[in-house]
Amino acid sequence: MASHPRPTVRRRRVGAELKRLREKAGVRMEDAAERIGGDKPKISRQENGRQGVSKLEIEALLELYGVSDDRLRTALITLAREGRRKGWWAQYSDILSSNFQERLSIEADTARILSFQPMLVPGLLQTVEYATQVIRSAGKNATEEQIASYIDVRRSRQEIFTRENPPQFVCLLDEAVLHREIGGPAVMAAQLGKILEISNPPKLTIQVVPFAEGWHAGADGAFNIYSYPDPMDLDVVNLEYLDGALYLEEDESVERYQLAFEELRTASLTTKQSMELVSSVQEEFAKRA
Repeated sequence: MASHPRPTVRRRRVGAELKRLREKAGVRMEDAAERIGGDKPKISRQENGRQGVSKLEIEALLELYGVSDDRLRTALITLAREGRRKGWWAQYSDILSSNFQERLSIEADTARILSFQPMLVPGLLQTVEYATQVIRSAGKNATEEQIASYIDVRRSRQEIFTRENPPQFVCLLDEAVLHREIGGPAVMAAQLGKILEISNPPKLTIQVVPFAEGWHAGADGAFNIYSYPDPMDLDVVNLEYLDGALYLEEDESVERYQLAFEELRTASLTTKQSMELVSSVQEEFAKRA
């Protein structure tokens, strides 16, 4: 059986939009396949993002679907072309899982990230020392060279905040994250100090869901919502579990997590209150360091 590459976010976005346009036009998959000289399985793979679409194929399909929007045509062709490019993380493919590489692809293009973290400070905000302890604990058999490579990946990920058009980042931390001691008091004091330093609403907003809230909408675990500002306006939800990750794009699923995030944000302390709490916990760790 032929093997097809895992869909990148760009290919998925192209495929999802082509599927939407085909269904809106009432065109059968068989007819779409005939237009580009393919078969039904090829259209299915393209719409699922598991096979790329050429410029000529996009133009032929859009003509069949009666689409004359030049801006949308240009966006689709650009995304399809970029979907064939390798990201900066390709150099680390020997140590990064395909699931994590897919997440990096999603991060690289996003315009907004909404994140809820109940266990750890997310990788995008971690200090080198905190990240080292997390990586060492998670990868018990990792060599020092591999750990150094993972740290390089963390640093490269964090560069999205220093690029010309950084994404908006809204991160909700369960209060437990502030108290969970990773690497000792000095490491925690430095990590919480970094949170205080980089907090910059509305571009980079960090809020805390307090213990007093009790049960909340994030009780099932961490999740991230990635949004994109192009004509396709596609949102992707990322869920992580012990040995993999799940990506949700269906409207109903995405809306459920968007609602959960809004409920969590309503339950959170304000940004000012959150930073006051972070500062208080940071001072306690600093005293013990």
